[in-house]
Amino acid sequence: PKGDRLIKLNTNENPYPPAPGVAEALKHMDIDRFRKYPDPAASDLVHALAEYYGVGDDQVFVGVGSDDVIAMSFLTFFNSDKPVLFPDVSYSFYKVWADLFAIPYETPALDEQFCIRPEDYYRENGGVIFPNPNAPTGRALSLAEIEDLLQHNADCVVIIDEAYVDFGAESAISLIEKYENLLVVQTSSKSRSLAGMRIGYAFGSETLISTLEAVKNSYNSYTMASLALAVGEASIRDEAYFRETCRKVAATRDRAADELRALGFEVTPSLANFLFATHPKKAAPEIFSALREKGIFIRY
Repeated sequence: PKGDRLIKLNTNENPYPPAPGVAEALKHMDIDRFRKYPDPAASDLVHALAEYYGVGDDQVFVGVGSDDVIAMSFLTFFNSDKPVLFPDVSYSFYKVWADLFAIPYETPALDEQFCIRPEDYYRENGGVIFPNPNAPTGRALSLAEIEDLLQHNADCVVIIDEAYVDFGAESAISLIEKYENLLVVQTSSKSRSLAGMRIGYAFGSETLISTLEAVKNSYNSYTMASLALAVGEASIRDEAYFRETCRKVAATRDRAADELRALGFEVTPSLANFLFATHPKKAAPEIFSALREKGIFIRY
């Protein structure tokens, strides 16, 4: 969408600016660094992430947004003849990557409350991936449910896409020491207001991370730009601003849900930075088109 006066909700961007430390990092950036290749190991950013999340540097992988990290994970870990499993209502790019890399897949249905049923993932498979909270439903599994799913999938890699976890769900990073087959992917795009910088990261066992690194280095060692590395590190180090921004977004989400329900909408409980809603008397395409005419962009 183009124009100056828009309400743009269809890409789930953060309405608040990045942390003040990001502006400082940009102000003091030595532009002479741009003539040289960036650090292929992204050492400073990796160390900042490891320190923040309480893991080892060898348990962190970074990429150009979480989409890049997930695509590389598909290429690296989902290479069985057995189907990869992900929900039927979920992030649309899982199907795109599966088709791109010729990976067979199956999509277990959500239940009537739009929740993932862990028991649907007990079957034989070549890998599991799902967002937590799920997109576009906003529903999340508890750590106990995630652990149950992991215990039934010890022979494959389980990827949890936590793009929206900071708005109310519980991260599964605490489980990576216990489950060597668990990969947790996060992003700075949503909760840290850095969608324009494309910074994503994954946490997992040393085995999973070193394998991802080997695949990355086989065709492009320099995935992260110097500017993104500096900005990402500055953002990670500003804990207070990050927490306050997430709190404000979650408060607005809950207030908006109450207002939509008052207007007759049905809204699922959300732990993300978006709402999944429908109206019993108005078709979604009509709502989508009417809002678009007013310069309000949503997903349908």
